[in-house]
Amino acid sequence: MSGSDLVGPPAGRPPAGQSQGTSTIAAGPLAVLQRIRGAAPMTPPGERCEMCGTPIDDGHSHVVNIGSRALMCTCRGCYLLFDYKDADIKYRAVPERYLSFPDFYLTPMQWDDLQIPVSMAFFFHHSEFGHQVAFYPSPAGATESELPLGAWDDIVQANPRLSELAPDVEAILVRAQDGVFECFLVPIDACYELVGHLRSGWRGFDGGQEVRQALTDFFDRVQSRSRPAGSAVGETAQWS
Repeated sequence: MSGSDLVGPPAGRPPAGQSQGTSTIAAGPLAVLQRIRGAAPMTPPGERCEMCGTPIDDGHSHVVNIGSRALMCTCRGCYLLFDYKDADIKYRAVPERYLSFPDFYLTPMQWDDLQIPVSMAFFFHHSEFGHQVAFYPSPAGATESELPLGAWDDIVQANPRLSELAPDVEAILVRAQDGVFECFLVPIDACYELVGHLRSGWRGFDGGQEVRQALTDFFDRVQSRSRPAGSAVGETAQWS
């Protein structure tokens, strides 16, 4: 059946065998539907919530699939459905707090004990594994380290505020620079975003100048967003 068959005959020209009144009744509703469809605005391009399909902007929130570690882009409404720290559910909302640790203590020997081959890594508690895991950037993306549990426990013992880390959705980000170590608590999606940027720009053995500059820019942004751990502002999103 052709499109013209669906729309009906032109106005004022009933098909053979029908009266003018019958044609108006039969064609009217279909014609109205066609006009509505033609006038409907096109859906604007862009991202959509991976849970409900609502359009979302670049500043959208994320939810973590605890089992697969996959990040899901969500609208604010869906995000808030999973913003409960004690809920025994498959998904968990990624918090938005950034904390710095000005008194962070870590020795070069302790860093070597972590068996991290580069100058930066992030650590988070994987609730399904029941222990801390570590990742560092590489040409292949985020590479998991065989983190010696005792080595990490020693670091937490020297820096007790690190234990405030929310499992699965927050990470401890550490960078070694000229023998000095910087430490921040950040949303886990920030770490994945960084690794993605570094992977796309990685050149040669050590990443190259572009990667080094991207890493510097990233830590500058983290520093500007962070509040010292233990301050009133910094603790507003605490999950402990």
